Amino acid sequence: MHSISAALENLQAALSADFPDSPGVRVVDVAFPLNDAFDPLSWLCSQRCWPQFYWQQRNGDDEIAALGAVKSFLSLADASHFLQTPALPDDLRICGMNAFNPQQGALFLPRLEWRRNAGNAELRLVLWSDRSLREDALQAREFFASLKEGKLLPPLQVTLQAERHHPDHPHWIQLVSEAIATIASGALDKVVLARATDLVFTDALNAGAIMAASRRLNLRCYHFYQAFDAGHAFLGSSPERLWRRRGKLLRTEALAGTVASHPDDAQAQKLADWLMKDDKNQRENMLVVEDICQRLQTAVQTLEVLPPQVVTLRKVQHLRRCIWTELADADDERCLHLLQPTAAVAGLPRTPARAWIEQHEPFTREWYAGSAGYLSRQQSEFCVALRSAKIDGKTLRLYAGAGIVSGSDPEQEWQEIDNKAAGLRTLLFE
Repeated sequence: MHSISAALENLQAALSADFPDSPGVRVVDVAFPLNDAFDPLSWLCSQRCWPQFYWQQRNGDDEIAALGAVKSFLSLADASHFLQTPALPDDLRICGMNAFNPQQGALFLPRLEWRRNAGNAELRLVLWSDRSLREDALQAREFFASLKEGKLLPPLQVTLQAERHHPDHPHWIQLVSEAIATIASGALDKVVLARATDLVFTDALNAGAIMAASRRLNLRCYHFYQAFDAGHAFLGSSPERLWRRRGKLLRTEALAGTVASHPDDAQAQKLADWLMKDDKNQRENMLVVEDICQRLQTAVQTLEVLPPQVVTLRKVQHLRRCIWTELADADDERCLHLLQPTAAVAGLPRTPARAWIEQHEPFTREWYAGSAGYLSRQQSEFCVALRSAKIDGKTLRLYAGAGIVSGSDPEQEWQEIDNKAAGLRTLLFE
C-alpha cells in the first residue's frame, strides 16, 4: 500500500503551512496512482476514528472512502444549505445516509476523502472552520497522527446463537392479508411491507469484512457502508438508484417487480422472460413509474421513460425502467423531497402508505429503505438503501421488503423477501 503512504506524506507536508486565525476553507488534493493493491475499504476499516463511509457505484466506475468529520449534518437539507456557502469549491462532497424518513440523516464533510473515477484517483484533505482555520489545521495534524497502517480484512468466521424475524411468518401472513384488504377497499393502491431479521452471533461482527464479502459476490449493485463507531454500522449492496445528478441532468428509475434468479443462465432467462410478461409485476413497476413522473413534473419540463429491462442479480431479478430528465434547478434537497421514499419502498399514495407502514410494521426502519451517497454543488448520487443490514455489536439485523398490490399472495411475498435477504445472509452461512 505504498501509494496511500506517499499521498498521506504529501498532505501532511501541506499542513506545515501557516494558516490564518480566521474562518475559511482549504482543500488539498494529491494524485493517487493506482499501481499497487490498495483497497480503500480495507484501509478505511483499519482506522480507529469515525465516522467511516465507503460507497461504490454499481458499474464500478465511482468509488469513495471517507474518514473523519470536519462538520456533521443531521439532514440533507442542512448539508445542501451548507454547500451554498460561496467560498466552497463546486466539487466539495458531503457523504453519508438519509433515513427512511428523509428529514433525518447522518451526513458529514470528510476530513480525508479518497475518490476514484474509472482509472483516476486522488486523496483529498479538507480544512474548514467558521472560527479559525489555524485551529482546524491543528486538529487535522492530530487526526493524521492517529492514522494506522492499512491491514487486510479478515475472512468471515461467525457462529450463530439465535435468529428471530420481525414479523414472524404467521404475523407476516396476517399483515399481508390486511394490506390486501386495505387495497381492495380503495384506501391504497400499493404498500411495501418489510421484515427485519435479527441474527445474534457468539462474537462481535466485523462490519467491514461483511461489506467486502458482499462487494465481491453481489455484482451490479451499489455498495455502501457507514460505521458510526467501533460497534455500530449500516451497510448493504443495493441494485437501485434513487437519483444521479450531473449539473441539472437527472437520472432516476423505477425498480419494482421481482422473480428469483438461477445459477443456470437458461433457467435465469426463462424466469426473466416470465417477469417481463407477468401482469402483476408489470403493474407494480408502472405504479412506481407513474408516481415518479407525477412527482417530478413540477420540477422539470420533459421526462423520458426508457423501455423496461430485467436486472439479473445473484439471488433475484428485477424489472427496471430508467427515467431521464433535466431539472429547472440543481437542488438536491428538492430531489430528496420528491423522490424519497419512492413507491418501490413505501407504496401509493405515498402519505397514507407511510402511515400504514408506521402503524403496522413491528419495527422502525431507521436507515433501511433510505439512501446512501454523496452531494456537491457540481453533482450528486444516491442509491436506495436496500439489501442492507445494521450491525450492533454481536447482532446483525437484515432487512427485506415486498410490494403488496391487488393479487399479491402472502406466501409468495414471504419467499420473495427470503430471496432478497439471501444476498447478504448467504455471505455468512455459505
